[in-house]
Amino acid sequence: MKDILVSVIVPAYNIELYIGRCLDSILNQSYQSLEIIVVDDGSTDETGKIIDQYAAKDSRIIPIHKENGGVSSARLTGISKATGSYIGFVDGDDYIEPEMYEHLLENALKYHADISHCGYRMIFPDYHYYDYYGTQILKEQDHNEALFDLLLGNQIEPSLGNKLFHRKMLSSFQDSSLWDSEIRINEDLLMNYLCFKEANKSVYEDKTYYHYILRKGSAATSRQERYKLIDPLKVITIIKNDVVGNEELYHIAYQRYLRALMNIAMQKEWKEDSNEAKKALKKELHSPNFDERCTSKKLKGMVIGVSYFSIAYRMVRIIYERITGVSNKYKV
Repeated sequence: MKDILVSVIVPAYNIELYIGRCLDSILNQSYQSLEIIVVDDGSTDETGKIIDQYAAKDSRIIPIHKENGGVSSARLTGISKATGSYIGFVDGDDYIEPEMYEHLLENALKYHADISHCGYRMIFPDYHYYDYYGTQILKEQDHNEALFDLLLGNQIEPSLGNKLFHRKMLSSFQDSSLWDSEIRINEDLLMNYLCFKEANKSVYEDKTYYHYILRKGSAATSRQERYKLIDPLKVITIIKNDVVGNEELYHIAYQRYLRALMNIAMQKEWKEDSNEAKKALKKELHSPNFDERCTSKKLKGMVIGVSYFSIAYRMVRIIYERITGVSNKYKV
């Protein structure tokens, strides 16, 4: 196992305060046969300089400096340079536990899995955290089971950092006609979908080896707000259209599609987008197969409320969240 090279791709943009911790956590892995490709995506702070300093001290680090093109562009650049048999990703402001890649690779080989993944800890700006999921279970999944759990958000989360891919998986997604390099938000879900679609088998160890940091000013909290609404709709529409014919997967994708439309319809910043989303929801409501495709009475009620009474519905939801403390926090 020790002779198998693992390529770790680290996209980095203006994270001078965090990139050192990230790289230290990768360099200190118990599994040392690593190729660490750090892609400086046009940083304007000291990020690029810090990367070069680390590269000068450890030959496993390969620095790449490019014009800003977004996280997907940085990852694709890293993939094009990777020579490892397996490929993983760590965002430059996150960090990982010392044994992560040892366990992920060990599981991939032991269970003959194309994708090996683990749980993770999400750490919020106020330093409280939530573990996904920390049950300690280990399970194997075939192709259909994995896609089901990915779309349902059940132990397979749509992030890349907590996974190790056989390199052939990453070749397949780039060749797919479904891949859209223009998508900026939720691109992780689409990439995961395309990889799991091609994987014969995956293995999941539910231990929180990956630490995902939500911080003020990070890509996950301050990208243009419109992309947060529009891109998830694009992604789930691509997936929904692709799983037509698989009733089980289509049912889940359709529910997510409705929720993505509702998120757009309820916002008041971009009226044209909101109106188009309401039209789309009304069209779905009056489609002949709506009752078959949307079996949840609660979701049906939400669709009706958002389609025709969006302002009142939004106010009720805000009041409810303030009273109960319940809110739909964005999860990767």
